[in-house]
This record gives sequence, C-alpha cells and structure tokens, in this order.
Amino acid sequence: MSSLDWLILAGTLAIIIIYGVVRSRGSRNMDDYLLADQSLPWYHVCLSVMATQASAITFLSTPGQAFTDGMRFVQFYFGLPLAMVVLAITFVPIFHKLKVFTAYEYLESRFDARVRVFTALLFLLQRGLSTGLSIYAPSIILSTILGWNIFWTNIIMGGIVLVYTVTGGAKAISYTHLQQMLIVTVAMFIAGWMTVHLLPANVGFMDALQVAGKAGRLNTIDLKFDPNSRYNLWSGLIGGFFLQLSYFGTDQSQVGRYLTGQSIGQSRLGLLANGMLKVPMQFLILLVGVLVFVFYQFNPSPVFFNKVETDQLLKSKYADQYRQLETEHQTIAARRQKAVLTLNKALTEQNTASVEATKAVIVQTDEEAKLVKSQVVELIKKNNPVGDTSDVNYVFLRFVLDFLPHGLIGLLIAVIFSASMGSIAAAYSSLASTTVVDIYKRLFCKNYSDGHYLMASKISTIIWGVFCIIVAQFASKLGSMIEAVNILGSLFYGVILGIFLVAFYFKSIGGKATFWAAVITEGLVIWCWQVELTAFLWLNVIGCVLLIGIAWLLEQVIPSKHEASASQ
Repeated sequence: MSSLDWLILAGTLAIIIIYGVVRSRGSRNMDDYLLADQSLPWYHVCLSVMATQASAITFLSTPGQAFTDGMRFVQFYFGLPLAMVVLAITFVPIFHKLKVFTAYEYLESRFDARVRVFTALLFLLQRGLSTGLSIYAPSIILSTILGWNIFWTNIIMGGIVLVYTVTGGAKAISYTHLQQMLIVTVAMFIAGWMTVHLLPANVGFMDALQVAGKAGRLNTIDLKFDPNSRYNLWSGLIGGFFLQLSYFGTDQSQVGRYLTGQSIGQSRLGLLANGMLKVPMQFLILLVGVLVFVFYQFNPSPVFFNKVETDQLLKSKYADQYRQLETEHQTIAARRQKAVLTLNKALTEQNTASVEATKAVIVQTDEEAKLVKSQVVELIKKNNPVGDTSDVNYVFLRFVLDFLPHGLIGLLIAVIFSASMGSIAAAYSSLASTTVVDIYKRLFCKNYSDGHYLMASKISTIIWGVFCIIVAQFASKLGSMIEAVNILGSLFYGVILGIFLVAFYFKSIGGKATFWAAVITEGLVIWCWQVELTAFLWLNVIGCVLLIGIAWLLEQVIPSKHEASASQ
C-alpha cells in the first residue's frame, strides 16, 4: 500500500471512532451504556442492525464465495424479509413492553431461571466463538499487507474495538455503525465499477455477465428441493427464515440494537427497512465477486490467492515444485483466456456452435486449474502442517491490492476494517449485557447499585474481548469464513428460536419440559451436523421443530407448574 492508502485508511477509521466516542461519551447508567436510553430513530436502528451482521467476513469472504461458487449464496438471505415482518409483529412489542436489557430476561417470567440461564449460555457460547471469527477476518488483511504474524494482528484488531466499546457503550456502537454503512455502500459500488473498467475495452458490463453466466457463476436461483444442497430457494426461504428469525429475534447482538429504538414503531421501521435493504446489499457484494471472477478470465490469476503461504513455499525446499505448478497454471490460464475471448466474440455474433465449443474448453481448463491448485495445497500442507490451505477469504483482497488504484485500496481496506469493528463491537456489548444481566446479576449479585452493574458490564466486556481474541487464533482452520460463521450459528439458533416460540405460542408447556427439551435437542442437532445428515441451513429447522415437539411430549409426561407469560 502507498502512503496515500495508509492516509485514507487511518483517516477513515479515526473519523468513525472519534465521531462515535464523542457523540456518546459519558455513559451514566446501565440504560445508557447497554440501551442508549432507548433514544435512537429508525434509521439508526436499521443501519446498526445491518452493520452488526455485515462483518469483515461479509466483505472478505462473500466475494470469494461468489468467485468460487457463483451467486447461489444469495438464496441464503431469501427468508430474511419474511423474518423481519414476523419480528416486527411479535418480538419487538413484547421486548419493548417488558423493558428488558436482554431477550433472555423474558424467559424467566415465562418459564423459570433455569431456562433463562441455559438459553443465555447457548448464546454466549455461540456468539463468543463467532466473534473470534469476526476478529480473524480483518487480521488476514494486516497479515497479508504487512507480513505480520497473525497472532499479533488478532490482538491488535480485537483490542482496538475493545477500547471504544468499553468507553462509549451502545451509543458509540450505533453512531459508528451509521458512518460505517454509508462508507461501505459507496466503496462497494466503486469497487464494482472499477472491476468492470479494468476489463478489456471491448468487454462491457453486460458482456461480463454473459461470460459469468456461461461459466456457471450466475446460478442465482435453484428451484430444486434438495436437503443436501446448501443453497437453493427452499433452503433459503425455509432454513434461512428460521436462521434469520432466531438470529434477529433471539441473538442479543441484534436484539440489543433494536432495543435502542425510541419506540416500538421506530424499532419496527428499522427492522423492516433492514429486510428491504439486506438482500440487495448481499447481491451487490456477490456480484462484485463474480465480476472479479470475470476479470481473471481475461487476466492471469494467482494459482493460490494467499500470498503469505505461497511466499513461504518460495523460501522452502518445495520452491522448484511450486514454480513448476505455477508455470503449468499460467499455461492453463492462457488457454482459458483465449477461449473466453472467443466466447465473448461468439456471444456478440450469436454463434451458438462456437459458444458451446468454447464453453467446453473453459470448463475443461477450470478442472485442470483446480487439479493444479490441489497440488499446491498439498505442498503447503507439507511445508506448513498448520498453514491456511483455503484461499477463498483472500480472493477479493488480493485483487484489490494487485489491481485497484492507490487511494481506493486504502478506502476498501478501511471498509473491511470498519465493518469488522461494527460487528465485533456489537458482539462485545451483547456478550457483556447477557453475562451481567442474565448470569452475574441473576445468580450472584442481585441487589447492588446501578454503578456496580455498570462497572461489571465494562469488566465483562474486557473479559469477553480477551476470550474472542483467543478464539481468533484458531480460526484459520475453518475454510470459508462466511460459511463457517453461519454453520456455527446453525448449531444453536434453531434450539434458541424453538425456546422462544414455545414461550410465545405454546402456553401449556412449562419450564421443566422446555429445559430438558432444549438439552436433548441441542445434542441431537450437534449429532446431525457431525454425521452430515443434511445441509447446515436445515439444522435451524430441525432444532426448532424438534424442540417444540420434544417439549410438548415431555409436558405430557412430566407436567410442570409454570407462570403465565408476561406477554399476555
């Protein structure tokens, strides 16, 4: 990166952090620190909700996901708008009416302390691990750009966010989110435009889409119902609906964002606006990845996008083998480039026979390139048994560093950093609020001063920050970050959602049955994942449905006395 890039990067991050802290300095009590005194308008709620979900993983891994697998990942979000409608109608008024700090407080009034604490622990485990992944993703950038050890970059990334989260609380998070989402939107549009601009002069945007389509990268909608397929219309609408409903309805990192709304109406508007904007935003990010794929059809591509690992190979005893594979890869790339140019001409002339012939060549060269890449991966494993053998998270970053103009590089790196900061800050806050309100205050220190709990919240934030940084040190083994974080969520979200649905809609089921159903179902969901019974999105449906069914059965066998729901 040039001095201009560093200046733009540092300036953008400084503006975001200083603005957020200045606008929120001086948290006076728990309401202010955790809920921003429930004073924020709907657009703050909307952008804060979006920024919490849009971590650095979104802007690093999603383009790489589209590069390798096409647009079908967008189907993952098809259930989100419907989930926002359900949340606006049911969850939001209940949480606002009860004036809770966390979603899990409601469960004690409906069931008992045991269900509340168990659900809170499930959330803490899932969110703590996921936040470690969110820290690792931007650490990849510093490691790649500066050659820093990933251990220290994880500490730096997690530590920077910890400072303003502890200092400013919920208001600092919301105000920084507002700046982040505006910068992110502008920068990703510019990145897409620049990618098309870098294509050959005779290749426009529509030509690029045609090439991508023939290469199988515009596979946006898959109508086939297949439980073993990760991304299709049905897994997105059904599995995605359950996942998004649980994530936005029961995950404190999101609940805490719309609880800051100044009224039920403002929180509802914020969620509905998020439902309208999220799918187009993800479509744009995936489309950028597809355009990067098209760019590399006309230009030489690295055999492996993680430069840190390939640089280590060049210094190892496997250097000659790697150079030979790299030469072989470039030969394949040259053949593919020639075929793509022919394909583009054939598409313009509507020469069907030539289109099919060149398409076959492109498919063949793709298979050959994958074989060469697999041999490079084997060399990486031999050279460094703990090395990162998945480069999907590096595709977009490598493209940005190698081909985009200086200044824009700094802005896009700032986007990835700021997105990470937003999601990590919200996660720190939610982990702290759940720990203090649902565990510490409920089980250990019930009648202390508000100042005591405010200090406990700040200390808890620091402890969770350290835990998440430790988790980040092990994240390199999980492959695609965007998939890993959603698989992790799917192991827990279905069960948590099932608990809340029982609380809202099954009044005859009590706390004892719900608690044991949750324990049993969580074990079954983890078993389903271990034996690969189905694609991970369906684990959300399985967890939710199983919990409701098992809880109903247990209530018939071991009926429990339970309090009426506070929502009545």
